[in-house]
Amino acid sequence: MLTCDKITEIFFLADEYCIHFNKHINECVIQLDRTTKTRNKPYGLSSSEVITILICFHLSDYRTLKHFYCDYVCVHLRKEFPGLVSYNRFVELQSKAALPLLMFVSAESLVECTGISFIDSTSLEVCAKQRIHQNKVFKGVASRGYSTMGWFYGFKLHLIINDMGEIVSFKLTRGSVSDNATNVLLELCKTLFGKLYGDKGYLVKAAVFERLFHSGVQLITKIKRNTKNKLMSVFDKLMLRKRSVIECVNDALKNICQIEHSRHRSITGFIINLYSGLAAYHLLPKKPSIKSQFEFDNTKSLQLSL
Repeated sequence: MLTCDKITEIFFLADEYCIHFNKHINECVIQLDRTTKTRNKPYGLSSSEVITILICFHLSDYRTLKHFYCDYVCVHLRKEFPGLVSYNRFVELQSKAALPLLMFVSAESLVECTGISFIDSTSLEVCAKQRIHQNKVFKGVASRGYSTMGWFYGFKLHLIINDMGEIVSFKLTRGSVSDNATNVLLELCKTLFGKLYGDKGYLVKAAVFERLFHSGVQLITKIKRNTKNKLMSVFDKLMLRKRSVIECVNDALKNICQIEHSRHRSITGFIINLYSGLAAYHLLPKKPSIKSQFEFDNTKSLQLSL
């Protein structure tokens, strides 16, 4: 379970960002007439406390936010959060803290590119296949898509990670958007440089490849059976074999940080759950990385030689 030091660390990061965020927001907001009476009554929980609780939920062993808040936060964390409110009120407050959370994830949970990156997408189902026609929450927003696991209804999360397993950039699209969509690929690679490794689903046209190459990104993928062979360095072939590290990241996001479930009652709740899960992944003590895979391979080869 979460320790007090970990909760304090998360709260410190969230509170520092919320202070700067509120400062800039207050400078941009047009001041109302002083004669107009407005209510500025503070909430029981601040935005930083709400963000902390949401991130802690994704780092815990609980499967639902309601049970985590009612059975753990309200019972064991009253000293850390003295202004606790009811769960219904907390749901309202998390909607108010949605914008600071989105900005916090974009500013604090993304890392810089190291020159070696991996790209992949994962499906986010919002309901079972049998209930697609009954789903009203995501009507007109989600769509049907196809992945290696079959057909699904929901969204796609496009990810780019570095060799240390940290998220460099991400984008959420409908489930029907293909992996090698030009606008999605170019937007994901805005801050990238060096080599980018992907599967066969990221085979693009020559014009898109040249556009990425001129911006400093070399896209390297496996070839299909009916295409001509290409000369490739041994290092690139080895890194393509290590592309499974991003599959491990997708697995950690879904099974540890719980970014996917079918109990959403609003689109806002879906976005908040996704972004808080991404922030929780950034704070994980151990992440899948190329270094750990190389150490495993070297240890295995050493045991075989002995």
